[in-house]
Amino acid sequence: MALLGCGVVGSEVVRLLREQAADLTARVGVPLEVAGIAVRRPDRVRAGVDPALLTTDAQSLVTRDDVDLVVEVIGGIEPARSLMLEAMKTGKSVITANKALLAEDGETLFAAAREYGADLYYEASVAGAIPLLRPLRESLVGDHVHRVLGIVNGTTNYILDQMDTHGAGFNDALGEAQALGYAEADPTADVEGFDAAAKAAILAQLAFHTPVTAADVHREGITEVTAADVAGAKEMDSVVKLLAICERVPAEDGRNGGRGVSVRVYPAMIPRSHPLASVRGAYNAVFVEAESAGPLMFYGAGAGGAPTASAILGDLVAVARNLAGGSRGPVEVTYAKLPVLPMGETITRYYVQLDVADRSGVLATVAEEFARHEVSIQAVRQEGLGDDAQLVVVTHRAPDAALSATVERLRKLDIVREVASVMRVEGEE
Repeated sequence: MALLGCGVVGSEVVRLLREQAADLTARVGVPLEVAGIAVRRPDRVRAGVDPALLTTDAQSLVTRDDVDLVVEVIGGIEPARSLMLEAMKTGKSVITANKALLAEDGETLFAAAREYGADLYYEASVAGAIPLLRPLRESLVGDHVHRVLGIVNGTTNYILDQMDTHGAGFNDALGEAQALGYAEADPTADVEGFDAAAKAAILAQLAFHTPVTAADVHREGITEVTAADVAGAKEMDSVVKLLAICERVPAEDGRNGGRGVSVRVYPAMIPRSHPLASVRGAYNAVFVEAESAGPLMFYGAGAGGAPTASAILGDLVAVARNLAGGSRGPVEVTYAKLPVLPMGETITRYYVQLDVADRSGVLATVAEEFARHEVSIQAVRQEGLGDDAQLVVVTHRAPDAALSATVERLRKLDIVREVASVMRVEGEE
């Protein structure tokens, strides 16, 4: 095998291959040997890695005759895509942890795997060590998945957990996450939801057999989550989590394929009674709801060198067994080709906190705006604050476009001093 990249994850892969060599040979039936490791800086000292294996010529490495499979952990779009395609063109199977590439151009990789008869495995691309993608690819392939809902980014979960349990502000919680190594020096990919959106695209594509890219995913990060949002959630006995939600939207005529799919990432309130509410720290958890299997929950470490390497080793054993037996694994097909629906058509619920003038008729005026946009109100709470009052409205389910338009209209009312908090509500279906 060839290894592309030898950073935190790549080094862990080498370590596990060395320490578990005998067990892996017994499980596969043949020994797993590293033929070469492509790196940018071969002079850098890497503990436990034989310097003789290092090379800067990745192109030559992936086409060598003594290489049967390629493990890619360099990340990014290029040169990872070109190297993986070149490997598959020469009949080599590929294992990758590259969520960004799979979310941007997975179709090209899947097509190459089909054309050249190569395996393409990528369990490590979503939720680290949690065995999530293989159940979607294999265990549930005979079922009809309706929804995937989960926490797929450990950095944001740690930050929101600190804000909820310790009353920390966003910046303080982010600083602590960086100090502990949960967040990068530039945390944009995590806190703005890009990382979670890429994972949501991969999950949706697998669950619904339809092409989905990161650009199709409605994305909102957590940088705008305030103390008022967290406090409002507590008053509702809820907690704020950054959720990745992928769901099949039923067709009006009852067709089983559905009208389309909704894929989105945003912070939302969920009840503390919901299992996802108890996911603490940097852990991940994902619910899969299938027609026959019912609700399934997957929980565990979602990132880090060792957990990610564990997922890669699982794929490595599976691919090596296929090669030894002259078979191949499942190939992704996006036969459904369902449209990805715009966020405005998504059915959801809102929590809205308003600072309003404390005078008669205010509640009726606010309720009239919700009715004007055909949004039904589930609950209202009002508290007086001198000349002002705080009004909290929780809606029933409605199209997001209608809910958003209602909030924008409320901002323009003279009686509304401020729209202090707006957040979607999930997990109470």
